Amino acid sequence: MPRPILGAMRIFNLKHVSPMEGIGGFVDQWRQPTPYRWQILGLSVALTFTMIVLLVPKTEHAPPAQPDIIWINSWPENRSEKEIIASNIANQKRKDAEAALVKEREEVRKNFYRNLARASGMDPDELAREFGQPTANPATKPAASAQAAPAPAKPSAAPTK
Repeated sequence: MPRPILGAMRIFNLKHVSPMEGIGGFVDQWRQPTPYRWQILGLSVALTFTMIVLLVPKTEHAPPAQPDIIWINSWPENRSEKEIIASNIANQKRKDAEAALVKEREEVRKNFYRNLARASGMDPDELAREFGQPTANPATKPAASAQAAPAPAKPSAAPTK
């Protein structure tokens, strides 16, 4: 099956195509005396320019649309100083409660990974010293590791691959 396709492609043999021959053929045609040579050239240039102008998209930079801003007033205009202070105190308590919750979750996560390290046969305190992290709280250490002598501290360095 591939033979007929390859046979038809012999028409497009590029061995006989030369840019110099093409330019030479154009020069030969141009040198022949033709009465409307300059008019045809002008029309060809004008049509080419028109096609380029029509087909090249225009680039327009319009200013961005103005956003619609909706102002929400959450406080009455005639708030007293005491109301402002009370709302600030309530907001600070809320922020402190959120910070305490984040810190508690972080501690739970650290304890989980410490327990995972112990279950894997590693010493979490030694790992923390090796990688320059603060050591675990003494209350979270198991009794066996609390009785063991502390390992000598290694200088903090990046782990090797």
